[in-house]
Amino acid sequence: MRPDDWYSTQDLTGFLAHAGGFLRSRPDLHTVALTVTETLRTNGLRSYGDEAPVFGALELDGQVRAAYFRTPPYHLNVTPLTPEEADSLAAHLAALGQAVPGVIAARETAEAFSAAWRRHAGARGTVRQRQRLYRLGNLTVPQPVPAGRARVAGTTDREQLSRWHGEFVEAAGHVAARGDGAWADSRISYGGVTFWESEDGTPLAMAGVSPAVAGQVRVGPVYTPAPLRGRGYGGAVTASVTRAVLASGVREVLLFTDLDNRTSNGLYQRIGYRAVADFVTYDFRDGRGSRPGEGPASGALPS
Repeated sequence: MRPDDWYSTQDLTGFLAHAGGFLRSRPDLHTVALTVTETLRTNGLRSYGDEAPVFGALELDGQVRAAYFRTPPYHLNVTPLTPEEADSLAAHLAALGQAVPGVIAARETAEAFSAAWRRHAGARGTVRQRQRLYRLGNLTVPQPVPAGRARVAGTTDREQLSRWHGEFVEAAGHVAARGDGAWADSRISYGGVTFWESEDGTPLAMAGVSPAVAGQVRVGPVYTPAPLRGRGYGGAVTASVTRAVLASGVREVLLFTDLDNRTSNGLYQRIGYRAVADFVTYDFRDGRGSRPGEGPASGALPS
C-alpha cells in the first residue's frame, strides 16, 4: 500500500460525494465523521475554527476503504484502519507537511497511527483520554424515577445552556470546539437539548443529542451540576431523551463515555446501552516536547 493511495481535499462536497457512502455504511463507528461533516455542510466550513478543514479517503480497487477529517486546531479523526493503512496514512500526511497535533480513533487504529506518526514525523504520542462507544439495545428506564419531568430547552434557556456547557467542558478537561453561546444557539435551533427539571421548573440536569444523520443520533453531552449528582437526574434525562429519539423513528442511538468514569459507564449499561468499541485520544509532541500545529488542541470529540 502506498501513501498516494490516499487523497486529501478541502472540498467538503466532493469528499462527501466520494466517501459519503462509505461513512454511511457503518453509522456507529463513523458517527463523529457523519455528524461533524453534517455540521460543516449546514453551518459552514468555519463552524469549528478559523482554518479550513481537511478531509481525505483511502481508495483501493475503486472502493473507499477508510476516511479521515481534521477541523483545525483539533485532532485528526480517523475511521478504523489496519496497521498497514495507518502507516500509509501517516506517511501521506507527513509528506504533505500537515500538522497533526493528535489523533482520535478506535483503540487499535489510534495505537497503530501513533506508532506510525512517530516513525514518519518524529512525534511521540501520549494518551489523553480513553472512551467507549455504546449503542442502545433495549431501553430500560432506571428506577425509581426522580420527581420532575423532561422538557426540551428553548430560546429562553440560552443562558442556562451556555453556563452548563461551559461547566461540562471544564469538568471534562476539554477545549470547546465552539463558544458556549454558539453551542447553545445551535442546539436550540433543532431541539437538541432536554432538561430534567423539578416540579417548579428548575433545571436539574441536561442531555443533548446530535442531529439525525444516516439513521443515527448520538446522545451527549449529559451533565448534572455537582451538588445535584447521585439523585437519578442524569439517568432520568438520558432515558427520556433516548425515548424521544426512538419515537422519532431513529433506531441507531449512540453515546460515548469516558472509560475512567465508572458511574456513567454503569448507568448507561443499566439504561440499555451496549459497548461497540473503545476509542483513544493521543496527543503528539515532537522531540523537543512541544506539540506540532497551531495553538492548544483538544482531544474532545466535536459536538
